[in-house]
Amino acid sequence: MNRRDIGTDDPRVRVRPGRGSRPRTKKRPDWSTRPLGRVIAINRGRFIVAADSGVRIVAVQARELGRGSVVVGDRVRLTGDLSGAKDTLGRIVAVEERSSVLRRSREDVPEQREKIIVANAQLMVIVTALASPPPRIGMIDRCLVAAHEAGMESLVVLTKSDLAPADDIIRTYDGFGVPFVVTTASGTDEGGCGQVTTGLEELRAHVEGRTSVLVGHSGVGKSTLINALVPDAHRSVGHVNAVTGRGRHTSTSLEAFMLPSGGWVIDTPGVRSFGLAHVDESDVLAVFPELKDVCSWCLPMCTHLESEPSCALDAWISGQEPFNAQPVSSDESDRRRRIVDSARRLLESTASARAHH
Repeated sequence: MNRRDIGTDDPRVRVRPGRGSRPRTKKRPDWSTRPLGRVIAINRGRFIVAADSGVRIVAVQARELGRGSVVVGDRVRLTGDLSGAKDTLGRIVAVEERSSVLRRSREDVPEQREKIIVANAQLMVIVTALASPPPRIGMIDRCLVAAHEAGMESLVVLTKSDLAPADDIIRTYDGFGVPFVVTTASGTDEGGCGQVTTGLEELRAHVEGRTSVLVGHSGVGKSTLINALVPDAHRSVGHVNAVTGRGRHTSTSLEAFMLPSGGWVIDTPGVRSFGLAHVDESDVLAVFPELKDVCSWCLPMCTHLESEPSCALDAWISGQEPFNAQPVSSDESDRRRRIVDSARRLLESTASARAHH
């Protein structure tokens, strides 16, 4: 047998024998009969799974699934130690097909593309404070588009109604078909802390028996709502900076909580923005029911932005040809302008985000 060339004749140099080249089998295990569970939290590479058996399990992810392939809300197949006892670990070996995927683009980090937030949620609860921090209409618009792209229903919850009226924001979305719930919390101060006293039962009726995800800026009251819906959640609530008007991140990770009456609610960390580089024009326009037919009158390749001289949206606002079947009152014209302004703001931001991706 020929001696293996190790690049030197020095007898003192010893080389470990090479490993065999035995190929791995292509036959993979069948995990379809393994126990099921729902991922309710992720913490430093450990997955907290609520097994269908009623046991809460700490699990790791099988290497073959790939990094980032398991998110909160996923239905997963489990193996390993499923007793839930202290210092035991199960293993996630398969992810069931998802019914919905909510994602947002990382416009601040373009090379990371979009990020999946949760899976299998049916309802996006868009939480906006009426004051402290001040409401941001653009955030509501963006969340509505993201929910439509994910195939989810939407609900807008306006908190801190004792600090400011809700009429103007609700009027802005007149005709959208989006339900609103207005809440008040006792003891609400500049920090937004307190117990929810009004609107809680109406909110509970929307989320019971479903999987819902709460989305919104920091300090708007998401954790307060979670604590009201799930008394054992014990989510931390924080204060709003009086100088910047921004809330502090009290929820630093996603976590799902089971509702006493059935269903799940998922609390998310506050976000500064909701990137939409992953959506297209049709997703944006679908949020504005009246605009879909209006835009059918536009020329091909119309961007629908204000710079387009022949965009049908401008004619629709003022009731000009071909939308002059009935006179348009000043109030109706103002309402249409608000809708068009929101749509154009989103179309411009999504076009800009896609250009940078």
